[in-house]
Amino acid sequence: MPGDTCCDAVLLISELTTNAVLHTSSGQVLCGLTLTGDGRRLRIELHDEDSTPLSPPEREAGPAEENGRGLLLVRQLAASWGSTRSTRAGGKVVWAELAAHS
Repeated sequence: MPGDTCCDAVLLISELTTNAVLHTSSGQVLCGLTLTGDGRRLRIELHDEDSTPLSPPEREAGPAEENGRGLLLVRQLAASWGSTRSTRAGGKVVWAELAAHS
């Protein structure tokens, strides 16, 4: 896997984990990484036990704000991303996929 893909994966994991810990009532998350069977995509999943809405609210951070850019980074770096009900944690799973090869 190319180094830039690994760096993007680390940043996505950091942003998604931070959001999950900050915005769930328990603060507990389950993180999973999966390389697809064909080796073309790396899937990052963050499962939580919270019943907050599946779709995170859209937000624009002002130039002087120190937070509020996490999902913007996810949208820019991920080939695809989204959220759905979790079958592992009883809440939701937020996921992002990266191309595994450049």
